[in-house]
Amino acid sequence: MRAAARDLIGCVLRRRLSGLWLGARIVETEAYGDGDAASHAFLGRTPSREPMWAPPGTIYMYHSRAGPSLNVSCGGGPAAVLIKAALAVVDRQSPRAALDAMHRLNPAPDGRARRPDARLCSGQTLLCRALGLTVADWTGRTFDPARFYVQACGDAPRIIAARRLGIPPERDDGRLARFLDAERAFAATSDPRRRRGAQAGRDYLELEDGGCNS
Repeated sequence: MRAAARDLIGCVLRRRLSGLWLGARIVETEAYGDGDAASHAFLGRTPSREPMWAPPGTIYMYHSRAGPSLNVSCGGGPAAVLIKAALAVVDRQSPRAALDAMHRLNPAPDGRARRPDARLCSGQTLLCRALGLTVADWTGRTFDPARFYVQACGDAPRIIAARRLGIPPERDDGRLARFLDAERAFAATSDPRRRRGAQAGRDYLELEDGGCNS
């Protein structure tokens, strides 16, 4: 589960919408495993949470306060990786027109201004909006190479492991189960190295091995 969360760092989400392939490189994930008090599965098995028990690679989406969140089941379950943030991609498959489409899907709060490219997918809800992903359409489904899939990258980014965000102390097991792309952490929800009072080795750790291995 933690290995899957690491390996997804640097991979690219490709989403086909209205004839365009939207692209977003994963820069931040969080792992949630069996017996984890911070996991939705810890609250019990329900129809909406069933994808966490499904075969690895099943999409699990839910509504947070701000909007939808994208997760992928892993291991034997119930376990999942939350895709917390990404960086919009402009390349041969996902051209500038695709980036423009992502901005239209996820405008600034005033509904008119354009978010900075680096912050377009800097949060689980912002990512889902920018890719046009909804709970109704995708939860419980598997990835589809014709519509939505994860593309392995060609390099292994340096990875930072850190504490997960927003977990109450009584539900936090203390493990570093949040993973970030060290060189693209500017597009993550926050960079643990820049947090006041944060200490390397206690609050975050730069890992020797890279991600995107699967």
